[in-house]
Amino acid sequence: MRLAVLVLGLLLSLVTGAASLAPIPPSNRATLIHDRLTKANLNRDHVMVVAHRAGWKREGVTVRAENSFAAIDHAVSIGVEMVELDVRRSRDGVLVIMHDETLDRTTTCRGKVADHTLAELRACQLILEGERRLTNEHVFTLEEAMLHARGRILINIDNKLEPEALVEVADLARSLGMPEGILLKLAVWNAERLQLARDIRRAIGPDIAFMPILADDAVTEPAFIDRTQSALGAPAAELVHWYRDASKPITADGGPLLSPLSRAAAIHNNTHLWINTYPITDRPEGMVAGGRGDYLALSTGRPEDVWGFFVERGVTIIQTDEPEAVIAWLDAQGLRRSYDLTN
Repeated sequence: MRLAVLVLGLLLSLVTGAASLAPIPPSNRATLIHDRLTKANLNRDHVMVVAHRAGWKREGVTVRAENSFAAIDHAVSIGVEMVELDVRRSRDGVLVIMHDETLDRTTTCRGKVADHTLAELRACQLILEGERRLTNEHVFTLEEAMLHARGRILINIDNKLEPEALVEVADLARSLGMPEGILLKLAVWNAERLQLARDIRRAIGPDIAFMPILADDAVTEPAFIDRTQSALGAPAAELVHWYRDASKPITADGGPLLSPLSRAAAIHNNTHLWINTYPITDRPEGMVAGGRGDYLALSTGRPEDVWGFFVERGVTIIQTDEPEAVIAWLDAQGLRRSYDLTN
């Protein structure tokens, strides 16, 4: 009975009407976003949007260099809450922003990031994937990215290094006076991995947001989801609903991670549920979202079958390659609230 009441309360909150996002002074926007991130139960009528690789595509076409300042600026301008940035390390030990292990696909340089010094990386211009059009940006450091985003938008760190590097990232954010400006995460799939996450969480400190990534090829029990969220004091849980066989129908129920019991665990722990609808190169569409990816939403003209499907199952954070389309759809459904506290 208690579970039914919790789930009913969640579903009712999701259909509450709300005003669209309005512009506010950049100096306090990140603070307001962080407040909504860390108070999930007070904000289940507002679905947050994360721009994958900072927001590099529109309708499936690359329009900005991924992980670029231009992408960050655009994400801020359209009301995105977080940009996802990928972190690697230069040969001389500096944390830099780059998705791939190599520079070949997204810059004018070649070879592994780890084989180049920072000085060498600064000579690498960012390009638009596919057409290889040059931009006026070069490879930049995590510190520079944090300073560029500070106060305007949160950074969701996708750590391409050893898990312990998250402590270094946290120390950097704290040194820049922006512990509330980042969200760190680690994949958790069993008790041993949860203990590692707890150790890293302790080393990071309680002032910086930290969440688990849970994938349903390993995590299927709501009790483990509940225990993980509680142990980490997590503001969110990033969910991966695997879809490997393009010959099979798309998910009908969201899998074990989006069950009523999992939603009840999220409410119990004051935690957001997070889904990724972006595609993975050379893999089936919607591979990390049970087949319900961005392309399906746009190609069929039925975004309710993708973004709406997950919202109905308790998701309140969507990471996407199509932030403009997602925000427009959420606005139309009354699932966004203004950050302008004067209105």
